[in-house]
Amino acid sequence: MANTIRLEIVTPEKLFYEGDVEMAIARTVTGDEGFMANHAWACKLLSTGELWIKEAGSKEYRIAAISGGFIDVKDEIMIFADAAEWPEEIDLARTEIAKLKAEEWLEKHDLADSEADEVEEKKAALDRAQNRENVSKGGSVTRK
Repeated sequence: MANTIRLEIVTPEKLFYEGDVEMAIARTVTGDEGFMANHAWACKLLSTGELWIKEAGSKEYRIAAISGGFIDVKDEIMIFADAAEWPEEIDLARTEIAKLKAEEWLEKHDLADSEADEVEEKKAALDRAQNRENVSKGGSVTRK
């Protein structure tokens, strides 16, 4: 059996996940990064994206949608995410509404004349909705 490391994922609402994993792949601000047992210590900011977890002894990865936060890797992996959802928890109707609202706002407003914070907020909302949609459909990539 491969080396394992303890993974805990915490959101403001709950302990989302706790278990021993062979690997966790998270979207950091610089791109997707994989973390395993004996990884160099690291602390990185997370972006909105897919989180792939390969549990100890499993042949398949589990996927979750995460938004923001950071990952702290030492003798265990701690992920503090602003939000995290399993595919079966994602409300696609709510996701589609959020996506449409963000797209409509971005189409109707002159981005050069709009407040930068407001534009970034709408782009982030669109990114979160698209990520949730991707995760609900199994992810944007296949991992084996």
